[in-house]
Amino acid sequence: MRRLAALTLLAPLAACGADATTGGPAVSPDGFPVTVANCGADVTFDAPPERLVLLKSSAVPFLQHLGVLDRAVARAGSYPEEYYDEQTRAALADVPLLTDELDSSGHLQISKEVVIGQEPDLVLGEVDNLSRSSLDAVGIPLLEEPALCDTGDTDPGFDDVAEQMTMYGAVFDRQQEADDAVAAMEADLAGITEQVGEGSGRTAAVLYPTVGGGTTYAYGTASMAHPQLEAAGLTNVFGDVDERVFEVTLEELLGRDPDVLVLLHSEGGPGPVVDALIDLPGAGELTAVRDEAVMTQLFNFTEPPSPLAVEGLRRIVDRFGATGS
Repeated sequence: MRRLAALTLLAPLAACGADATTGGPAVSPDGFPVTVANCGADVTFDAPPERLVLLKSSAVPFLQHLGVLDRAVARAGSYPEEYYDEQTRAALADVPLLTDELDSSGHLQISKEVVIGQEPDLVLGEVDNLSRSSLDAVGIPLLEEPALCDTGDTDPGFDDVAEQMTMYGAVFDRQQEADDAVAAMEADLAGITEQVGEGSGRTAAVLYPTVGGGTTYAYGTASMAHPQLEAAGLTNVFGDVDERVFEVTLEELLGRDPDVLVLLHSEGGPGPVVDALIDLPGAGELTAVRDEAVMTQLFNFTEPPSPLAVEGLRRIVDRFGATGS
C-alpha cells in the first residue's frame, strides 16, 4: 500500500478557550488535534466533527462504514438508492435534503448562507459556488474526495480507498472501525481477483454518454475506471491516455473498437444512457454494441475511489466474467 501521504497526526494539545462545564481550559480528546492534507490544503480538527453537511454523495460509504453517518445534519445533491444497503438508505432518509436542484451543466447550486445556517463543523464535498476558501472565512472546514480535487491523483487505485478510509478514521477517531473496513475490503478484492484469474484478454472502455445528445466522455489512466478494468481482467483501450476524463468521438471509438463497454450515469434508469450511445450514427458498428457487451452503472460505482468502486468491480466481473458472456 502506498504511503499515507494525506495523513498527519499531531500530538494531543490543549485547545484554546474554556470548558463550558468546569470553566477550565478546554482539552482536546486523546489523539487530537488531527491535521489532514486535502486538495493541497491542511485541514485541522481539534475534535471529531459532530455536525456534517453533505454536498456530494461520495463520502457516504466511508461514513457508514465508520458508524458516523448519523452525524449528518443536512445533505444536498443526489443520493441514488442503488448505492446503498437498507440501513444506509434509512440513515440518509433521516437527513434533511436542502436541495437537489442542478444547473444546466449538471452542477449543484446552493448558497453559502443555507449551508452556514446548518451550523456544521465539517462540510463534505466542494461545489462550484461554495469553495473551501469561502467556508474557511467563517471557520468551517471542508473535505473533498482526493480524486475530485483540481489537482486529482494521476495514478488512482484501490489502495486510495484504504488511504481515504484511514484518513476518515483519524478525523472521526474511529481508527479501529477504519482498520476493520479496510481488512474487509481487501478480503473482497482478493475474492474478486481469484474469480477473475488471468482475465479474458478482452478490451474495454468506460464512457459517460450525454443523455439526450451531446458529448461522449471516456476515462483514461488518471481515473479509477482504469484500475477497475485491469482488476476485472480487461484492457482499457484508452490506457495510453493519461487524463482522468476527456471528450471522445465515435470515430475514435470505432478506431479503438473495444470488446466491452461500461457506460456511467449519475441518476435515473439505464435505458436513456444506452440509447445515448447506440443512437449515435455508426455506433452499431462497434463490436461491443454488436455483441451486446454493454453494461451501465451509476457513476460512484467507478468514480471516485471509494468502497462503492469495489462493488462496481464486482458488478463488472459478474457481467463479463473472466472469459466473457
